[in-house]
Amino acid sequence: MARRGLKTDTPPSRGTLSPPGRGQGEGVPSAGRSTKRVPLTQPSPRGGEGKRSGWERGVEKAPHLYSGPLYAGLTVGILGGSFNPAHAGHRHISLFALKALGLDRVWWMVSPQNPLKSASGMASLSDRMAEARAVAAHPRIEVTAIETALGTRFTADTLAKLQRRFPKTRFVWLMGADNLRQIPRWKHWNRIFDSVAVAVFARPTYSLSALSGKAAQRYTRRRVSVSGVKGLARRRRPAWAFLRNPLHPASATAIRQARAAGS
Repeated sequence: MARRGLKTDTPPSRGTLSPPGRGQGEGVPSAGRSTKRVPLTQPSPRGGEGKRSGWERGVEKAPHLYSGPLYAGLTVGILGGSFNPAHAGHRHISLFALKALGLDRVWWMVSPQNPLKSASGMASLSDRMAEARAVAAHPRIEVTAIETALGTRFTADTLAKLQRRFPKTRFVWLMGADNLRQIPRWKHWNRIFDSVAVAVFARPTYSLSALSGKAAQRYTRRRVSVSGVKGLARRRRPAWAFLRNPLHPASATAIRQARAAGS
């Protein structure tokens, strides 16, 4: 079990969850389907009881509703999104965040269905989770679909419930400059800035417009300088920072288009 104030490159052992199916929203069941939730904790398979599937091996390391004590005293960055698909750019940003912000973990929180994105062309949640685990390939990057158990659809609601489930964990919301520009379209977006520290990462073509946008201007006096980002999670909210990270060319849209074209 992770101890308060200690960092480790080996994530603690956790329970497993059953593979979630496709959803029409983040944690909201589609019409006509059962509202029964799949439990997020099951006993880990023991030796001699058969070989574990790739899904089981991956989700054993995923944070779940009852793993709060394992993260007590840790600082966790949350990178939320569709991950349709996960790619090297996500990993690039996560590794940069671990070092620049002094994080203990980064969670890739895979959304069942982003309310602002079409379900058309969206791979199943189980496929996106599996690909994300393969791309992450790092002991301090953990892939989770915890929103399916939280029953949340919007980021502000998800963060509020996570803070109740993980009361001794410091969270930092991680997002690209493109999302900083469009975050005023998110439901209760101010609550995000009021509840957790926010770290924004440079993205090709988006940075200038994002910094002149509504969110950046509203919280301009709460922006933390680059020299202070190591302690971002401990600052009084709202607190946010814009990081001039090395840019990465990977794009989920370009990857989907290339796959559709068969290249």
